[in-house]
Amino acid sequence: MNRQLKLALSAVACVAMVAFVFVADNFFDSFSLRVFNLCAIYIVLSLSMNLLNGFTGLFSLGHAGFMAIGAYVCALLTMSPSQKELNFFLQPIVPILANVQIPFIPALIAAGTVAALFAWLIGKPVLSLRDDYLAIATLGFAEIIRVLITNMQSITNGALGLKGLPKYSTTWVVWGAAALAIVFMFALMRSAYGRSLKAVRDNEIAAQAMGIDVAHIKIVSFVASSFMAGVGGALLGHLMTTIDPKMFVFGLTYNILLIVVLGGNGSITGSVVASFVVTILMEVLRFLDGPLNLIVFKTDGLPGLRMVVFSLLLMIVVIYRQKGLMGTTEFSWDMFGRGFFGLGKKGGKRC
Repeated sequence: MNRQLKLALSAVACVAMVAFVFVADNFFDSFSLRVFNLCAIYIVLSLSMNLLNGFTGLFSLGHAGFMAIGAYVCALLTMSPSQKELNFFLQPIVPILANVQIPFIPALIAAGTVAALFAWLIGKPVLSLRDDYLAIATLGFAEIIRVLITNMQSITNGALGLKGLPKYSTTWVVWGAAALAIVFMFALMRSAYGRSLKAVRDNEIAAQAMGIDVAHIKIVSFVASSFMAGVGGALLGHLMTTIDPKMFVFGLTYNILLIVVLGGNGSITGSVVASFVVTILMEVLRFLDGPLNLIVFKTDGLPGLRMVVFSLLLMIVVIYRQKGLMGTTEFSWDMFGRGFFGLGKKGGKRC
């Protein structure tokens, strides 16, 4: 396809997506709209994990911890003094936070920045580890954060969590964040810095021999990924309008990892597609956790059966399609043309 046609198709696709978001925001019922918005948040989160796991080759399992940091920071900065007083009835909130209230967008940036700061602080000692050891260390960090949140009653309200958060995560906000995350990832991967990330992933020794500062690349990737995770956690909190430590257990990281593996490590469009597939299936298969009457056998309810199905799905993907839905490739109009119209094939039309 020629460049002008690709630009025209891209413009049409963008307009169609904006129109679809408008239709969803105005005509979807509340449940469908929430699932649709969750897809956008999982796009941000899966891209942040893919930046580490897929493009830099760092196997991190600490996403839930960075999400928790982002969610609590944004919530504490946006809640009104009266809301804080209602939440902190067992023990008063620390005075420095009692009367703080700022607009949502600055609070969202602050949430990502604080998560990135924590990533920078633990980055040097943790990123010297590799593979399974790095995964265990980051998983331990996420659990430490969750335990601290549970016990810091005067700051986080402990196990009670924070309720009545302003619902700032509207359809336009979450999909705007998803669009920015996608644009950022494409721009990053097409830059010299993105090529350095892939070089570190493929062979650290060769990358270092070529003059790439491997340690610096890892730190920057870890910090950028954590910033996006903090933003995603803040968006999730303001979509649900309530947060508590139980939201940020390992199962949340597992869901994001499932999306990354299913979509394809190192594929931006794969993460986007898999975010829709997994988020929608999570709701479609929710009936599995309740009572079942399948004629052959009946159950009174098996909580967690839905996640068993997702675990089996992950196993099937790992066994039969290790590269995921998209592998390491990205969607392109050339691919679309070859797949649907035979453009570029032998004997077919060419553009």
